[in-house]
Amino acid sequence: MRLLVAEADASLAELLQTRLQQEHFAVQLASSGDQIAKLAEKSMFDLILLDLNLPGVPGTDYLRQLQVRWPEAPVVLLSPASSVEERVKGLDAGADDIIVKPFAWSELAARIRAVLRRRNRPSREVFQFEDLEVNRVSHAVSRAGRAVELSPKEYALLEFLLRNPGHPVTRAAIIEEVWRVQGDSITNVVDVYINYLRRKIDSGADYPLIRTIRGVGYQIGGNHRAG
Repeated sequence: MRLLVAEADASLAELLQTRLQQEHFAVQLASSGDQIAKLAEKSMFDLILLDLNLPGVPGTDYLRQLQVRWPEAPVVLLSPASSVEERVKGLDAGADDIIVKPFAWSELAARIRAVLRRRNRPSREVFQFEDLEVNRVSHAVSRAGRAVELSPKEYALLEFLLRNPGHPVTRAAIIEEVWRVQGDSITNVVDVYINYLRRKIDSGADYPLIRTIRGVGYQIGGNHRAG
């Protein structure tokens, strides 16, 4: 599951990221409305945590913009609002839930799980990128109708690339996200697994999806002629 955590307080954002990753969520952080706007067009999220004090976010009216961009992603508001009227305003604007700061982590985690259970629709299970289709529940993958068998690490690597379509990701970022370790000591493992993915996904296809960005890392999509 992929979560967008849009929180202005950097220390709280980092804490949420750590706790959510421990719950096996993948987390994208944003500290302003501008950062949200700059996210890749095809970024996909299963849930959004939104701080109503985020710079560049004009209160609850901002919910409409999020709903247009990610219509299937439920939104949980993080708000300092303590009055019933303000909480009702957020829910009426389209939020799926609202939690008042300061909050207990256990309560926030329970609310996230509850919202995801309520919003878990079959239409959200399958993600399609060009002729690549990924079932995010069963982890089944196919390319142009051809089934592709992936190992758990290969699938995790593919999913990470798909969260950043058309944008390069570094080897260090891949190691941290997929292998859950930091540092550059084992980044050669990324090259090995990228080659595994290429053989399984791009071999025999009309055009390659996985690109090498020299001096940076790898990306999926963006230029069919590049290799």
